[in-house]
Amino acid sequence: MFGKKRKRPQRRHTLKVRKGDEVLVVAGNERGKRGKVLKVLPNEDRIIVEGVHFIKRHTRPNPKMPHGGIVEREGKIHVSNVMVIDPKNGQPTRIGHKVVEGPDGRTRRVRVAKASGETLG
Repeated sequence: MFGKKRKRPQRRHTLKVRKGDEVLVVAGNERGKRGKVLKVLPNEDRIIVEGVHFIKRHTRPNPKMPHGGIVEREGKIHVSNVMVIDPKNGQPTRIGHKVVEGPDGRTRRVRVAKASGETLG
């Protein structure tokens, strides 16, 4: 009741989308747009996609921008609103995982497109 409240450790999420993936926005105001993932924010379940969801930020004067001003850049969107593009046929697909054996004999887990079975990145 009294005393310090214990802070829970943040959960580390694993997302099926990675930096550099090409994705299609399937929900929201930006529906239908395609772009490359610039940044993944796993603790927020959000990603930043190139050319999607532009926001305006008012910036103070700084060495880079001596007069300050309004900067337009990509904003975050929820990872559930995008689907990864299948490299084989260019259509949106779900992502699965498969365990494969590498050339050195070690097993590793790879991402697989559910539509075509093609491995991703």
